[in-house]
Amino acid sequence: MTLRRRGEKATISIQEHMAIDVCPGPIRPIKQISDYFPRFPRGLPPDAGPRAAAPPDAPARPAAASAGRRSPSDGARDDDEDVDQLFGAYGASPGPGPGPGPGRSTARPPAKLPEDEPDADGYESDDCTALGTLDFSLLYDQENNALHCTISKAKGLKPMDHNGLADPYVKLHLLPGASKANKLRTKTLRNTLNPTWNETLTYYGITDEDMIRKTLRISVCDEDKFRHNEFIGETRVPLKKLKPNHTKTFSICLEKQLPVDKTEDKSLEERGRILISLKYSSQKQGLLVGIVRCAHLAAMDANGYSDPYVKTYLKPDVDKKSKHKTAVKKKTLNPEFNEEFCYEIKHGDLAKKTLEITVWDYDIGKSNDFIGGVVLGINAKGERLKHWFDCLKNKDKRIERWHTLTNELPGAVLSD
Repeated sequence: MTLRRRGEKATISIQEHMAIDVCPGPIRPIKQISDYFPRFPRGLPPDAGPRAAAPPDAPARPAAASAGRRSPSDGARDDDEDVDQLFGAYGASPGPGPGPGPGRSTARPPAKLPEDEPDADGYESDDCTALGTLDFSLLYDQENNALHCTISKAKGLKPMDHNGLADPYVKLHLLPGASKANKLRTKTLRNTLNPTWNETLTYYGITDEDMIRKTLRISVCDEDKFRHNEFIGETRVPLKKLKPNHTKTFSICLEKQLPVDKTEDKSLEERGRILISLKYSSQKQGLLVGIVRCAHLAAMDANGYSDPYVKTYLKPDVDKKSKHKTAVKKKTLNPEFNEEFCYEIKHGDLAKKTLEITVWDYDIGKSNDFIGGVVLGINAKGERLKHWFDCLKNKDKRIERWHTLTNELPGAVLSD
């Protein structure tokens, strides 16, 4: 305290004012403002008014004391008691002893509050929506072995650029085996946190087995012209959740990047898929082999792509005249050929034949790289054998099937 002379006004420094109550009596720290204005999760309880009622057995305060003038210290003390009683009326636990006493609150314990229900959009917390949400739909076309992914829109994306916006796009991968071969992406929309794409991206060559064991990874990224694109968020959908030929719509909060399992079973590694059509033509007296398209081919070039083409052989081939070859498709892992070759042969001789189909990567100035192959015939197994028999049993009927390419092809010449 500052000393003063007789007749001078008392002065108090700001430090003294912030540290003590200036009312007569002992020096006490000032309470926090939250002590005087308590906050309740759902408002005040119904039995707690502006001033909580005193316990019924509390001694009555003398009227003279109430009517008389109270000192500032009494007023502060009463305010403290009001706050304590207000908290006690809301949630004080009963003290020891069988009946109510001076140290026990008679207020009823608070009723259990109902848990917060999720919002209509399914947001669970602020953390859930920090990266934004994505609306999309999936459809598995079982007849055509296609998975259609419609990317509708995103909302509330995380800002990634200096202007507080982003240049978002969406890319898709199939797990396990994420690579450029099964990567699809939307166009990029500039300077927006609420993009609307309405684009449908399609995976071809999706089998029922894929729908059981594969997962679709959907990532939202920010495109940058002068540096690496930035990851915003992702979500993953196990394909077994989809029903064939039924569209399922999703509205999902994006998550942080999840690790990709690097210890995948190498026996599940594929070299790609190929769509083949077979038809025995009675008019032409021959077997028509159609090379329709390939999907998810292995990348053989340094740029992450291949320059694929397809060769077919009908063996045994004594005269070595059964070789046919498609055109080369440049820089793609999902080429579309739509070419058909005819082998003149009697229908009865087909049971003794084997159709070998190989996919290659074309290279200039060096040997072409073998990507994968498939064998159809009497010695094949599974879908390859079934496809061959269906062709033999159904003359003049075109039968299309997807087949998985393998990196080992018995009886094939692995050089071109």
